[in-house]
Amino acid sequence: MITLYGIKNCDTVKKATKWLEENNVAHQLYDFKKQPLTTELLTQFVSQSDWSLLLNKRSTTFRNLPDEIKNNLTDEVMFNAVLEQPTLLKRPLLPLNGELNLGFKPDQYQTIFAQK
Repeated sequence: MITLYGIKNCDTVKKATKWLEENNVAHQLYDFKKQPLTTELLTQFVSQSDWSLLLNKRSTTFRNLPDEIKNNLTDEVMFNAVLEQPTLLKRPLLPLNGELNLGFKPDQYQTIFAQK
């Protein structure tokens, strides 16, 4: 069973979940609103990607960050900010086969799960 990381009420997460259900892919949702984003989990995400891809700069959460954070996007600053506000991450996150897949596009998932 795979784990999809995100927020249950996120439209993109809903689309990904629907795709997984329609394609009979066993999955569970790790909802950042109900389960905390741990240091270990965020470290895993960062090791499989980088901040420029992980960070959702179009999110309301990012736009509402204080300027001192937005103007100082070091690894440490971003790590701490994301731990406090996991909605800064792009969603959904799908770690699979040593890769971290970000976001959802039906053709992307079709390719990912055709390889399984």
